[in-house]
Amino acid sequence: MSYPSIERGCVDGETEKRREKILVAVATYNEIDNVPRLTDRLLSLLPDADVLIVDDNSPDGTGAWAKKAGERDSRVKALVRQNERGLGSAVICALKYAIEHDYDAVVNMDADFSHPAEDAPRLIARLNQKNAEADVVIGSRYVLGGATPDWPLKRRLMSRCVNAFARITLGLKTRDNSGAFRCYRVSVLRKLNFDDFVSTGYSFFEETLYRLRLVGAVFSEIPIVFIDRRMGVSKINRKEAIKAVTIMLRLGLKRIFSKTFR
Repeated sequence: MSYPSIERGCVDGETEKRREKILVAVATYNEIDNVPRLTDRLLSLLPDADVLIVDDNSPDGTGAWAKKAGERDSRVKALVRQNERGLGSAVICALKYAIEHDYDAVVNMDADFSHPAEDAPRLIARLNQKNAEADVVIGSRYVLGGATPDWPLKRRLMSRCVNAFARITLGLKTRDNSGAFRCYRVSVLRKLNFDDFVSTGYSFFEETLYRLRLVGAVFSEIPIVFIDRRMGVSKINRKEAIKAVTIMLRLGLKRIFSKTFR
């Protein structure tokens, strides 16, 4: 994958160009069946990028594998969290890592191959597309060309309702607000105060778009085909879904009342 060049500074009156510094972040818990294959695939597709594994001290050895992989290949980074849990906080950890280590863009994706690794280069390319630059590119199931072929009708309806609810309560225009497959421009992430976030679970993804909208981020969506995991166990459950809706409602009410009483 060839990344667009960006301006770095001036040398003898000429603008020096450098290759963009890209990070692919994957939050994990008990994904030892998937992470080694995914990491190899990502490094093959994006040989100039780094892959960051943020693991919540998985008992199946995912974090230990990531650490050893990093010793073999400097492009693999591992953060094993000992006393922290939660998808949202893990992704925040990854985004902060991208900021602190001066990456230009960070791709966030799931570990279970539900997000096709082959689409990661497409998200990166779209970020800097000429005449239509974006700050956030979403791998979307709900724009033309996107699909969820393995899902039963009940799950499709639930997901559609959650995304519609996010658009109504948080004022979002994007179609896929709950998906984790995204590419962020790090410069726009620097505008966020992560201490303000209230989500720790799956509502983190809607809240992130909401807070990015507040700082003026430009969004774009490209279609992906979401494939259900083939190995491992899904972490989402009804309790998480109810919690996500509750947090979105809380943020939405705050948005409405802040406008009313300004």
